[in-house]
Amino acid sequence: MTGLRAFFVCLTVVCASLATPAAGAAPPSAAGASPPAAAAPRWEALPVPPVTSGTAGVADVAARAPDDAWATGHVQTDEGPRPLLHRWDGRTWSRDTTFPGADEPGYLRKIQFVGDEVWIFRNRAEAGEILRWSAGTWSTVPVPRTLWWYQDFAAVPGAAWVVGEDETGHHILHYDGTRWTTQTAPEGVLHYSVIEARAADDAWAEVARTDGGSEIVRWDGTAWRGLDIPLPEPGNVHRILLEPSGRVTLGGRADADGVPRPFLTTWNGRSWRTTYPALGDTYFYGLERGPDGALWLPVRSNHAFQSRYARIDGNRTAFSYGPERPNAIDVQPRALATAGKSLLAFGTVEIYGTKPNLMSERLGG
Repeated sequence: MTGLRAFFVCLTVVCASLATPAAGAAPPSAAGASPPAAAAPRWEALPVPPVTSGTAGVADVAARAPDDAWATGHVQTDEGPRPLLHRWDGRTWSRDTTFPGADEPGYLRKIQFVGDEVWIFRNRAEAGEILRWSAGTWSTVPVPRTLWWYQDFAAVPGAAWVVGEDETGHHILHYDGTRWTTQTAPEGVLHYSVIEARAADDAWAEVARTDGGSEIVRWDGTAWRGLDIPLPEPGNVHRILLEPSGRVTLGGRADADGVPRPFLTTWNGRSWRTTYPALGDTYFYGLERGPDGALWLPVRSNHAFQSRYARIDGNRTAFSYGPERPNAIDVQPRALATAGKSLLAFGTVEIYGTKPNLMSERLGG
């Protein structure tokens, strides 16, 4: 009996030594295993100071660093619209009311970064002007002609353009840093719609032609000239994305037998190519190149209480959703901006029983 007991004790010790890894050695399951995959980033809600009176509307959002982004819009009050400006410091959004005439009628629109300055187009009591933020100080550049409709604005170091219409027709107003002049449009142009610029001698615009079609024209430092770009017709371009690499992306919508089809026409340095992402009834106003190299834009959501974003990478389109917002009737991100390694969205949300207010979301930290 004693010998049998000794045998079982020895057997137990041997089994324990085989089951327990030696000190300092990794467990067999971890020694050859791959590290767990990092979780895919998700959209998160960012607090925005609420608008206490009036209904908020969003025009644009732009970022030039992870801790430096701007968002514009207006508050619709009983006395008319009032301008709305918010700034992002990398952690929070805060409202800025320090610019000249912040409490006067009007609204803020497109944001442009011009060197170290921030330029924002503004309608101020129906007149146009450029707000300039430079070295911590605001100043204004009045537009010399009051137009019925200010269609768009673009600015780069050494040049700015304002396009719009009045009773005499369409106008291209050009600012060279010192004075304004009026530029001549190509023959057959009815009006300008969208304008973007990469340099003082490289601006692009979408125009409506007198024959009912649309066309892309380009300023080369001397004149506006039409470009032979095969755009789907009948249709319109809503967004011109000019990138430092030379890549150009035109986002728009064409009607095919009465059915709207969003399209992307891209220049890869050699040729133009048009694709039709499966996006439904979508406009490309918020189109942005994300930090991952893909194109992103907010689209109409098919989920209750959540925003929806499309990611377009070549021929592949995928969708992601913002955080769920309880009792939200409508969540509408209006514009996107790339801020370092993250995407910032800015728009409005309407919670049941309240009017639309401001919202912001971020993908990636």
